[in-house]
Amino acid sequence: MAGKEKIRARAAALTSQFEAAGAVSVETSMLLPAEALLDLYGEDIRGRAYVTSDALRGEQMLRPDFTVPVVQMHMSDGAEPARYTYAGEVFRRQEEDQSRPNEYFQVGYEVFDRNNPAASDAEVFAVMQDALKGVELRAATGDIGILAAAVAGLETTERRKQALARHIWRPRKFKALLDRYSGKSEVPPSRAALLAADDPMLHDFPDIGLRSQAEVAARIEGLRAEAVAEPISALQVELIEALLVVRETLPNALEHIRDLAVDMPAITEATFRLRDRMHALEARGVDVESLEFEASYGRTSMEYYDGFVFGFYVPGRADLPPVATGGRYDALTRVLGQGREIPAVGGVIRPGILVELEDAA
Repeated sequence: MAGKEKIRARAAALTSQFEAAGAVSVETSMLLPAEALLDLYGEDIRGRAYVTSDALRGEQMLRPDFTVPVVQMHMSDGAEPARYTYAGEVFRRQEEDQSRPNEYFQVGYEVFDRNNPAASDAEVFAVMQDALKGVELRAATGDIGILAAAVAGLETTERRKQALARHIWRPRKFKALLDRYSGKSEVPPSRAALLAADDPMLHDFPDIGLRSQAEVAARIEGLRAEAVAEPISALQVELIEALLVVRETLPNALEHIRDLAVDMPAITEATFRLRDRMHALEARGVDVESLEFEASYGRTSMEYYDGFVFGFYVPGRADLPPVATGGRYDALTRVLGQGREIPAVGGVIRPGILVELEDAA
């Protein structure tokens, strides 16, 4: 692993490039309020955050990334439109791979602009790609918004759609729910017994857990309503499954998704956004004919992204994390904006990996 001074120098060079692209350099605190921010992170980051306690300020955490505090800063007093860059260390526990660092540098570029989201998506991707010139990398792209639109358009109960939407970032759970709601899998015996009881709240064991009796009773009533709801049709399940396996070059993926939209009109607007983004990328000089698109990309590690997602990887080096990742996070601005919101997209580069690759070249 390269030394910190060399990584800092590479981070400074990246920051200069992002400033030349129009970004203003900003800083965030290294110690953040845990209670307000932990729930905003995806399961992967949330489970690996370093959390401590302060007698006066309560639970605090070491900064696990920059995007959330930068959004918080912008929504508090940022101008519109705005472009930011930042550089510094982030901290994440490593519980499976001892060789991966638990603190490392990130350099980021974030755009807050409501005028043309497709152009902003293309801008961030192109700026990142330009910053990574000289290193052989594989780019992957996706769009969480297409799957979210497909789920929202299902002909089923709102409760089911909300459950599926919550688990878009957990593929196994999502598949299990889809199978259950479509009747492909049987109701577990324990749940069947619970629902068959005249009064499930009458029992001879102690109450444990954080949920109140009223919350438990409401949950049981929800499960009962779900049990008698009509199953999701086989056609709709087939369409969702066909969408999830789309993995082609961007123009071919767009055509495939357009075909699916004929029978799944709920994704039509998201398909238009994908088309507009492709044209915007092309206008930025990106070779869209060879750019990979995976409909399921970002579903395991990008939980606060809700639209365009991307990453740059070292070919043949599955042992390395991505050199750069990013995406659109409009919903995050709504959560932190307290009534305000603005379309936003950004990305980060890990200069430590970049230095390691450049030294080995």
